Amino acid sequence: MVDKIPVKEITPDVIENSPKNRDEPAGGVRYVHLYESSGKVYIRKITGFYQNIRRYTGLPLLIGFVLMPWLMIDGRPAMLFDLDTRQFHILWQTFTPQDGIFLAWLLIIAAFALFAVTVLVGRVWCGFTCPQTVWTLMFMWAERLCEGDRNKRIKLDKQAWSFEKFVRKSGKHGLWLLISFITGVTFIGYFVPVRELLTGFLPVISDSGFVSWGSHPATAFWTFFFTGMTYMNAGWLREQVCKYMCPYARFQSVMYDEDTIAVHYDAARGETRGPRKPKEDYKAQGKGDCIDCSWCVQVCPVDIDIRDGLQYECINCGLCVDACDSVMEKMNYPKGLIRFTSEDALKTGHTHFLRPRLFGYVFAVLAMIVAFLYALSVREPLKVDVFRDRGASMYRVQAQNIVNVYTVQISNTDRAEHTYRIEALGEIEFSVSHRPIYLEEGEIFTVPIRVSASRDELGAKTKYDVILRVTAEEDESITVEHTSTFIGPGK
Repeated sequence: MVDKIPVKEITPDVIENSPKNRDEPAGGVRYVHLYESSGKVYIRKITGFYQNIRRYTGLPLLIGFVLMPWLMIDGRPAMLFDLDTRQFHILWQTFTPQDGIFLAWLLIIAAFALFAVTVLVGRVWCGFTCPQTVWTLMFMWAERLCEGDRNKRIKLDKQAWSFEKFVRKSGKHGLWLLISFITGVTFIGYFVPVRELLTGFLPVISDSGFVSWGSHPATAFWTFFFTGMTYMNAGWLREQVCKYMCPYARFQSVMYDEDTIAVHYDAARGETRGPRKPKEDYKAQGKGDCIDCSWCVQVCPVDIDIRDGLQYECINCGLCVDACDSVMEKMNYPKGLIRFTSEDALKTGHTHFLRPRLFGYVFAVLAMIVAFLYALSVREPLKVDVFRDRGASMYRVQAQNIVNVYTVQISNTDRAEHTYRIEALGEIEFSVSHRPIYLEEGEIFTVPIRVSASRDELGAKTKYDVILRVTAEEDESITVEHTSTFIGPGK
């Protein structure tokens, strides 16, 4: 995919003589590829303040992701999205598809929270807690463990194949596949009980000696699918996911302003850059604090040069800050040549944190969180939907009674099983007969019922309000009323 960019200074002879553009037509048009891989990125290992933050913020999320399917609450996983029964168990709550509004609400809260964080501190989500970043860090650790640091990896890739190279490469990919498989099993463990899932991967030998697998083919397919996707994304694509595939990288620029805190290079202090000796009077030579060591580029996980200015690929991971600070410390220069700051602070020395847009995002997030928690706290343990049967006739006549047919859907959202009864109330006497309905936790049951009224009690009206009340026999406080229409013959 290419985009045409008019460039007036390009002449036909320059285009024809350029190897890169020799196939492009003359006339002042240059073709720029919107996707172009820069080759394999060799990242230098660095330690520092922000690297420690990345470790301590990503590790708890990773541990929580792995352990959550193993935690049990009341005999079931603490978090289980059971698609077969259409029940979604989250800690002590059970949700059904009718509770989809809560999911939509939660996603909206997450989106506005992300907007607020981006306006304040840029793409710190990407640099510190994004799953793509966390898993890439794990894969990079496995790579360094097997192949060594940056210079050793570059040298190893240039070498001809040997036994040592084969062992190191095999060990790296073996660890990658192991991490990917654990990730795939854990993710599917949110939809299938993880103990049942792992048992299904063990071979089952029948009495006739036939060997089979206990897992369902769909379960096995999705487990290996996510294993492969993790292996590809964190092992091979890496920075290309952040640069070309992630939509957040594209619309973040809309939320940035001059007071957004992001990683910046202080060009006024660093330029003109150039190498020098530690005790050399570089200022007399017109040089800035940047010694042009390129460490900020070598540690960058998305392979950009922060000294070129703010770029959409930057994920605000802070690795270039740690790298530059370590170099400044060795040179006995002040730290902060590359730092988290704002464009306004670089120009004026001040950052305006209280801004109308940021205040609006924060207020919206807090208001939605309060409303969400309130709606969750008053959520009823019983849901009832009533539909008048429109497929039948308007009403039926049975002896001296007029009968209307309704379909009642009962959802037991409580954490205990209940037996429900249905009553019909209204301005006239209605009767409804049915057997008690027993429902387990999270179970949904649909039952057709017939509501009848004596012909003698019906007056001249053709429509009457009827209230269908569903009550749990074990707890009379669990009751829901639904108003519908009862149709009679009239005069």
